[in-house]
Amino acid sequence: MKPVALTSLFLIFVLSCTADVKSRKVADTPPSHAIYDGLLKKYVKGAFIDYEGLKGDSKELQKYLDLLSQNPPNKDTWSPNEQLAYWINTYNAFTLKLIIDNYPVSSIRDLHPTLYVPLVNTVWHKKFFEIGGVPTNLDEIEHSILRKEFNEPRIHFAINCASYSCPPLRAEAFFPQKIDQQLNEQAVQFINDKDRNVISPNKIEISKIFSWFTKDFTKKGSLIDYLNQYSKVKINKDAEIDYMDYDWSLNDTK
Repeated sequence: MKPVALTSLFLIFVLSCTADVKSRKVADTPPSHAIYDGLLKKYVKGAFIDYEGLKGDSKELQKYLDLLSQNPPNKDTWSPNEQLAYWINTYNAFTLKLIIDNYPVSSIRDLHPTLYVPLVNTVWHKKFFEIGGVPTNLDEIEHSILRKEFNEPRIHFAINCASYSCPPLRAEAFFPQKIDQQLNEQAVQFINDKDRNVISPNKIEISKIFSWFTKDFTKKGSLIDYLNQYSKVKINKDAEIDYMDYDWSLNDTK
């Protein structure tokens, strides 16, 4: 596709998202995350997810998704932590729905639209659900809401893209009253996970997440400064940095 056409398509997409958000209905109080919490405890198995089992429990998941759809955050009445927990849970829960609706599938990237345009028209741009009556996609939640509104790099360890190299899905919902602790635990777990990051004092081979979102992690120092907040191995400031290949295969228990 020609650059001009690609730019035009991107601008149309951005403008449509902006218009939609303005018309979104909001709720004064947050929905309960109890149903989702129970499903995660039942079907998350370490770094993997029992998608087949969850598919058999799809009606229960749909109850929770309906709560999310009908009760989006009101910024005037919800605390920042209530909003953050809502959006992380929403991203993860609708990702689960995307997978079980198409299960069995080998990779989330197999679900790209027929007209696949990188960064513009991907599986993450599919508006397969509504939030407050507005068609919404996963890309909007991640980039226009979580990354833009919260200035919280730890979200990258909390949202799950249904792939092996992603930070494992937490086996419980995120809750406003303990979300800081949960995010810290996610950061420590992921950064010290030897299957996803190999860390030594003088050389590190780390997830491409740190390459894709370098700006998110380096607002208050270098990337190594950020990693050293959570790494159990102290990394020297001049350590060599390499990035691991990203495994997009489905994080399925099978």
